[in-house]
Amino acid sequence: MLTDDARRAADLRRQLNEHIYRYHVQHAPVITDDEYDALYNELVALEGQHPELVTPDSPTQRAGSDLSEDFPKVAHPAPILSLANAFSTDDLLAWEERNRKLLAAGTSLDYVLEPKLDGLSVVITYEDGMLVRAATRGNGTLGDDVTANVRTIHTVPLRIPVEGDAPPPRRLVVRGEVLFLKRDFEALNQRQQAEGLPLYINPRNTASGTLKQKDSRITASRPLTAYLYDVIDHSADDTAGGAVRWDTESEMLDFLRAMGFYIPPESHIYPTLSHIIQQLPDWEAGRDSLPFEIDGLVVKVNDRRLAAELGVVGKDPRGAIAYKFPAQTATTPLRGVTVNVGRTGKLTPTAQLEPVFISGVTVSNATLHNYKFIADLDIRLGDQVIIKRSGDVIPYVIGPVTAARDGTQTAITPPTHCPFCESAIIQPEGAVDHFCANPTCPEKVFRSLEFFVSKGAMDIDGMGPQTVKALMDAGLITDEADIFALEIEQLIALERFGQKKAENLLNAIEAAKKRPLWQFIASMGIEGVGATVAGWLADHFGDLDALLHAEPEAIINIEGIGAVLADNIAGWFADEHHRRILSKMRQAGVNMRAERQPQAGTQLAGKTFVLTGTLPNLTRQQAADLIKAHGGRVVSSVSKKTDFVVVGESAGSKADKAAQLNITILNEDELKNLIDRSQ
Repeated sequence: MLTDDARRAADLRRQLNEHIYRYHVQHAPVITDDEYDALYNELVALEGQHPELVTPDSPTQRAGSDLSEDFPKVAHPAPILSLANAFSTDDLLAWEERNRKLLAAGTSLDYVLEPKLDGLSVVITYEDGMLVRAATRGNGTLGDDVTANVRTIHTVPLRIPVEGDAPPPRRLVVRGEVLFLKRDFEALNQRQQAEGLPLYINPRNTASGTLKQKDSRITASRPLTAYLYDVIDHSADDTAGGAVRWDTESEMLDFLRAMGFYIPPESHIYPTLSHIIQQLPDWEAGRDSLPFEIDGLVVKVNDRRLAAELGVVGKDPRGAIAYKFPAQTATTPLRGVTVNVGRTGKLTPTAQLEPVFISGVTVSNATLHNYKFIADLDIRLGDQVIIKRSGDVIPYVIGPVTAARDGTQTAITPPTHCPFCESAIIQPEGAVDHFCANPTCPEKVFRSLEFFVSKGAMDIDGMGPQTVKALMDAGLITDEADIFALEIEQLIALERFGQKKAENLLNAIEAAKKRPLWQFIASMGIEGVGATVAGWLADHFGDLDALLHAEPEAIINIEGIGAVLADNIAGWFADEHHRRILSKMRQAGVNMRAERQPQAGTQLAGKTFVLTGTLPNLTRQQAADLIKAHGGRVVSSVSKKTDFVVVGESAGSKADKAAQLNITILNEDELKNLIDRSQ
């Protein structure tokens, strides 16, 4: 009679083998990688406790395979191994303890820590410095020949070394990871959307599909990136030019860098495992700010001789281990869709989910962005959907698991009437979003007021969402202007409002009347007008009356504002409902004129700047103020009209675009020198 553990092991084998078939053969997975890992590691733990449960068909007894019938096969010069996983610091410490038992007593161990890139493994062969072959990992022994496609990846050198005259190794076989940088994957989907094509759901799967295109021109059209991080084989003939030797992982990485390979950033050496463990919280907290997706970290014994001495267990080298972060994705049924109405009247559909545990919290709803997003991905009620939650980001639906459909799923369509006021829903010509056009819709008014009083807007202390709701329910406010007409007797009459609280709120309202014009404009919730654009408008027009009567042609003259945004701004101020609110505010004494800041000089007059990255001594705002004080202009995006891009640490795509457009790039010191030289 089977024990409970034996039955569970058999069920896990059945599930895992089915998912392997769906993923590698049908290319239609129905669970996420994280969920597969959870099942796999449960089976590993069961088999570890009960070795008698191991069977020949267990997924733990073979390396995974991504071989395709469409490509010739390439034999790897050495096994391309996977890594065992650790999910806690206890797992890491246990891994080190197992290794120490296999080494001589007192052996010193230091480690290399690298990000665990979430991409597709590739093995590339160079002979006499020339790229001659590239293959996928395949089953670890054989891989698919994807040479023509890898040649299209710009970060893969076709000849090594890229710089210098040093002779290359006679033969060098390197391993790396092919992936999409986040910005490149986003740009690819923007292109799909512009062409009316389906959006890609998963960067890793899209990278895999891109690398396995039969037509390399398709691969070339998609911006893949390759990071190289290991040497699988190399010439060892000391008499031949270019022979290479190294003793540690860090020396090997230095060699790869010297050859011109793009190696994983943030790779560091640590003297002990304890030092690495101290880094784990920072890595997990900062993973979303990295330019690529990672699902964990790789810890390697730095001494390659010791790593070789430790050997391999099953399909995993003992000298390295993957530390996996908690899952950020999961699949769960989509039970329903509700609609939120924002301050501009925009409708945002929200998925109602079967509760699922992700990244330490239980998620029961997630954003669906808009109805075009739903249509593009063909998300249906009753679908199994993939949910992602990264850090503190609101959970969102990545897409449906179409392979899990059983025919009971139904289409999701936008509502015809607002769920809060029953007004007709409109979709402006050319717009992606749907809107409630009723200016007095109670939900729209509430969201508008909630934004208006918030810290990012007029910053009225003591007037949070609950207070706004109480004032609306009492009929004391119906728009933003009503806030400035509140009286102490009205407030004291409300529940939970005493004399002191009422006085404090009125004082905060009085202080809000004196906010700068740009802050007032930004608080009005005009679509596309945040603090930056509001600042441009305030600087250009000087007072609200001038802006109130401005035609789109006058607004579009402001650099950084296009025709669509100019029409939107002019249309907002021309609306009679908005004009009545602004008139009431003017009568209440709200500031509607810009304060002219004293000019330190005009050295930068007529010059346009873009700021990106973290500067060593100035905050972004301080740098912008410095530029403006000397007559310069600061905009948010790089264009042919930009004169200078000021870059700091972790500068992003703006610096890349500046280089492409041959725009002068400055650091903080060079910006200050530019001002000094112009005096």
